Amino acid sequence: LNFISTEIHKSFSPLFNKAASADWQAAATATLERRFSYVEKQLGTKSYLFGEQFTVADGYLFTVINWTKFVGMDLQKWPTLAAYHVRVASRPKVQEALKAEGLLK
Repeated sequence: LNFISTEIHKSFSPLFNKAASADWQAAATATLERRFSYVEKQLGTKSYLFGEQFTVADGYLFTVINWTKFVGMDLQKWPTLAAYHVRVASRPKVQEALKAEGLLK
């Protein structure tokens, strides 16, 4: 949870900040790309971060990687992470939450 919070979540801030300079946004994007590569490696062949059991960390990671579609980042550079995103998104309660938040129609 700490890694997701301090290394991924916070790195999105400049991408949502209209006042952030292009250099700051580029640096944030590069940081996110490195972090996504690390997470991809850690996922390996596991279904979720800690194996086959979905945990709160998976819910948090899903939330922040879902932001990639709002900032123009393509998860296809990280196929394992992209597959993980699809897997978590397909969970019934995740679908329910996304609909409740207006993120799905």
